[in-house]
Amino acid sequence: MSEFKLIEGRELALAAARYADDKQAEDIVVLDLDGISSIADFFVICTGSSSPHLKAVYREIDDKLSVEHGIMPRGKECYPESQWLVLDYVDVIVHVFHREQRDNYALEDLWSDASRVKFEAFQAD
Repeated sequence: MSEFKLIEGRELALAAARYADDKQAEDIVVLDLDGISSIADFFVICTGSSSPHLKAVYREIDDKLSVEHGIMPRGKECYPESQWLVLDYVDVIVHVFHREQRDNYALEDLWSDASRVKFEAFQAD
């Protein structure tokens, strides 16, 4: 039986952001909604460049959180034609958008009271 490193909250959000970065998601943002939202404590928002890219980012996050941490989402919305894929981990909700939909829904503007959690994307040398 494998041992999982249990994570939640900020650590879970940052792990999801890292996994999105592993699949070259763009404009990754982690918002801290604690105290301003009853929906979740954190949003992870990122952008994919095409339907296959959206699915790859979504699967990477879902698979890695499951395999490495034993965490399964409470809910999933994976309809690439919508250009907005969602993984709901109760206290963290991951949004994988196509650029047009991200601009249209503007979650960062809607939740402008939320502070941004510092996330360092991988930088190739």
